[in-house]
Amino acid sequence: MKRIIAVLLAVVFVCGALAACGGNNANTSKATADETKAAKTDFKAGFIFLHDENSTYDLNFINAAKAACENLGVECIIKTNVPESNECKDAALDLADQGCGLVFADSFGHEDFMIAAAKEFPKVQFCHATGTKAHTEKLDNYHNAFASIYEGRYLAGVAAGMKLNQMIEEGKIKAEEAKIGYVGAYTYAEVVSGYTSFFLGARSICPSATMEVQFTGSWYDETLEKEAATTLINNKCVLLSQHADSMGAPTACEDAGIPDVSYNGSTLSSCPNTFIVSSRIDWTPYMELAIKAAMNGEKIDADWTGTLATQSVALTEVNDKAAAPGTADKIAEVKKGLEDGSIHVFDTASFTVDGKKLDSYKADVDTDADYTPDTEVIADGYFHESEYRSAPYFDLRIDGIKLLNEKY
Repeated sequence: MKRIIAVLLAVVFVCGALAACGGNNANTSKATADETKAAKTDFKAGFIFLHDENSTYDLNFINAAKAACENLGVECIIKTNVPESNECKDAALDLADQGCGLVFADSFGHEDFMIAAAKEFPKVQFCHATGTKAHTEKLDNYHNAFASIYEGRYLAGVAAGMKLNQMIEEGKIKAEEAKIGYVGAYTYAEVVSGYTSFFLGARSICPSATMEVQFTGSWYDETLEKEAATTLINNKCVLLSQHADSMGAPTACEDAGIPDVSYNGSTLSSCPNTFIVSSRIDWTPYMELAIKAAMNGEKIDADWTGTLATQSVALTEVNDKAAAPGTADKIAEVKKGLEDGSIHVFDTASFTVDGKKLDSYKADVDTDADYTPDTEVIADGYFHESEYRSAPYFDLRIDGIKLLNEKY
């Protein structure tokens, strides 16, 4: 029996050695394919989310966190429904106490509490999505991240423009009736950048397009978002989009038979007749990058901006039932232009402010309480969004977009 066991062990040893040396091409290919599926480590990553899976915004982050941790063999500890208050700091400190080497939070209002926690745990890396203060706080263990989602929204706007043109060509609306409705959470630069880039994408295809925006004053309130969408529909908006996190607006569109471009994920299953396409940030690439860096003691950028090239900006498949013919092909064409630099979302030739074209503008990049402009952001004929910090700072109110209310 001992001899049999010894022989078996020898066979296992030889096979393992062959695999380590490369074995054959098939084994090498499999090893390469499974490279990101790392063996389990003792490293822990903690995540703080404003809401839970019922929020499309938070669900997008939750899915990315789980995927990144699974890919890297890292323990994933998640805290949901953490408000933008001192409870966030408590949650971050608890995750650090549990041995997390990296703690990540997903909401703008979490930032000050994450910074406070980072100061108490200098050996733990704290990463925050949508924040603005990492480059001015200058902490070695506090970092902001975002993505050029304005490019994704522009592409989604292209799909909206295609639909508007189809409606005009089919005689369902006149050119001057191509009015878009948009449900926004707050008048923060992130939301302004989002609805403006969406509008510019639509207008690049349908020049007569206009837009009305109704704010809710909340990131997630299904009732308010549905009411806002209904207001826009009653105002004769013929297509809607949103920067808010519930199913309120998409559901209102499905009920009214109004085409809808959603955000942070497909609403196809619930809105099969009206959903056209959705853009979102894929946070998996950043989470993997940050976790790897924290595990290996490597530097994490104070500000990191994902792009189309890093696969951080993603669109769902186009729903052909609701979209105009040729939409997917047009999106692919424009995407190529964004990638090679022949198209810029905020090209100053494509918009005016109070009837005037801009050739200079200072934005509040180094955030302060008074939102003091401090950085020139127009050069080479376009507004350079998310280049001087990761979070958006485009806050211009361009012609063609009417705000129905103000919610800060």
